[in-house]
Amino acid sequence: MSATIRYRIKPKSPTAHLFEVELTLDEPNPEGQEFTLPNWIPGSYMIRDYARHIVSLRAESDGLNVPLEKLSKSHWRAAPVTRALTVIAEIYAFDDSVRGSHLDTSHAYFNGVCGFLEPVGQSDHACELDIEAPDSPWGKNWRVATSMESAGAPQYGFGRYRAANYAELIDHPVEIGELSIGEFDVKGIPHAIAIRGEQSADMARLCHDLERICGTHMELLGAPADLDRYLFLLHAPVKGYGGIEHRWSSSNVISRSHLPRKGDEGVSDDYRELLGLLSHEYFHLWNVKRMKPAAFTPYALDQESYTGLLWVFEGITSYYDDLALLRSGLIDAKSYLELVGRVMTRVQRGQGRRRQTVEESSFDAWTKFYKQDANGPNAVVSYYAKGALIALALDLKLREETNGELTLDGVMAECWARFGETGVGMPERGLETVLSELGGMAFEDFFDAAVRGTHDLPLDALLEGHGIKVHYRAADGAGDKGGRASSTPLDVWFGATQKTGNGGPVVATVTNDSPAEKAGLQPGDEILAVDRLRLRSGNLDSLLRRYRVRDKAELVISRGDVVDRLTVVFEEAPRDTVYLELIEEPGDEARQRRLDFLYA
Repeated sequence: MSATIRYRIKPKSPTAHLFEVELTLDEPNPEGQEFTLPNWIPGSYMIRDYARHIVSLRAESDGLNVPLEKLSKSHWRAAPVTRALTVIAEIYAFDDSVRGSHLDTSHAYFNGVCGFLEPVGQSDHACELDIEAPDSPWGKNWRVATSMESAGAPQYGFGRYRAANYAELIDHPVEIGELSIGEFDVKGIPHAIAIRGEQSADMARLCHDLERICGTHMELLGAPADLDRYLFLLHAPVKGYGGIEHRWSSSNVISRSHLPRKGDEGVSDDYRELLGLLSHEYFHLWNVKRMKPAAFTPYALDQESYTGLLWVFEGITSYYDDLALLRSGLIDAKSYLELVGRVMTRVQRGQGRRRQTVEESSFDAWTKFYKQDANGPNAVVSYYAKGALIALALDLKLREETNGELTLDGVMAECWARFGETGVGMPERGLETVLSELGGMAFEDFFDAAVRGTHDLPLDALLEGHGIKVHYRAADGAGDKGGRASSTPLDVWFGATQKTGNGGPVVATVTNDSPAEKAGLQPGDEILAVDRLRLRSGNLDSLLRRYRVRDKAELVISRGDVVDRLTVVFEEAPRDTVYLELIEEPGDEARQRRLDFLYA
């Protein structure tokens, strides 16, 4: 029987943001044990070099120091020893994102990739983790929330936990602090949500709604054989958004204003966004955590792992996340179609959709999607957003061409049976193969255009065939996300976005072939005035309403330490803002028949 690998982690110094992480091997390689630390975290496709947060690293055996040789940025080798070997690391933890680790006097949060060294040649051994409380005075009322299985630790308590192997060990993020915890069951499986940063949410409502969403997803693909618990970790700061999936949990961030309050009625836009985020991460239980690209089977965490399938695993997940809100009865068809209109708007406004395919966006996530610069909107298409629209188009096309006998639901169920339950990994053309076999028809032209091409999707016709009219209009202003009709669109197009800089609003992006680009404006410029009127944060839209198409305006800008003047000629505002409308039908039965795709 292989010896268990023992880990220990302690919030050593909350004020200095330092964890102490210890690894003990009873049977180290007698020729010299090697260790590595991941360079990226599954679910976030960018090299993050977690080893840079190691402040100190030392090894000892039988009370004596053991020399460590650094072989690369994240690879070490200990000198040969004949007894148990212990490696102790100090980890700086001040990354308050779902991908990192963070420690201060209010809480402790960590992902295993940030500090748990992998013993080369022993990563398949069982692991035990002792989570220790910080020294007084910190942590008096702290609790521990993790999906890791207890090996003696009390529920939500400090103590010993276990994992089947190293890959599982680093797949359980841990949140420690004064937590608000709610519990519920889905199909008999225990679920929980632990919230940090907010103690006054309507926990009963949140658990009730999550139970319906999770149950909807589980009805589609069935409970994975190893899913015996699930945990939502949720950080609720003043402002934030994001999430990352794990096999038995997810780690999420949302602005606390999005949490439901007691007495709230209906589903507000903010609460809908929170439910969509949690729905998205939960669907990843199947789509990417258990059914994943062959390129990720297994993960190679020391280097990039390239696949053109991220649009399948993120885009299709993005299709089902909001659809589950509708199918579970939490929102109605009008609310759902507003969300679809917003996604269509995001894609329509990006010039990158004309230059990059979603297959290329998936493959180049490591260097482009996760590292976007000011030219990102002109060069990059989101495999999340356009991937979701491809899923919608594919679903509608399947229903249309098979008279409803084959749907994307059925395709995903078959993919799950082939690539998820077996764990073999989806080949690069695996989804297309399943589609062709189930549908008895060729889909190569569709994938060539939608996935491997830069053509706009035929959604207008497909949606109209299912009782939904697509409308295009000009934007109301910088804050207009689409999804709704408007009576106050801008007449003119400027073509630049702003962000807050050190001295005030500065140009963030400039759209190719826009009036702003033609005038010579560039990212980083600070626009001081428009026709002698001072530009302040948030008033650009009101200034633009003074102009008509072909009007000229003088911009006073600051570029570096030089003040200059540019002349912009305004053009007609593009109709790139989308909203959807249910087509009137002679009877409710006819309408429902056309809208069946929304529900099953």
